[in-house]
Amino acid sequence: MRYTYLPRGVCSRRMDVDVEDGKIRSVEILGGCDGNLKGITKLVQGMDAQRAIDLLSGIRCGFKETSCPDQLAKALRQALDQG
Repeated sequence: MRYTYLPRGVCSRRMDVDVEDGKIRSVEILGGCDGNLKGITKLVQGMDAQRAIDLLSGIRCGFKETSCPDQLAKALRQALDQG
């Protein structure tokens, strides 16, 4: 199932996640730190979505209360809840 998430409090503007049977099939992120986010999307591809949520939740960017990885965890949580 493909799910679109609009992150808040970070530089990225949109996250498209595809989760099937609890596994992350693909992640596309628009905006943000291009190299870092490309790396993160490659690392989580094929991973159990709950494992990625556990790893990424709560990561902060500088003094912000959230980060792109934390927002990706939120996107994955919502995708799982929708599926």
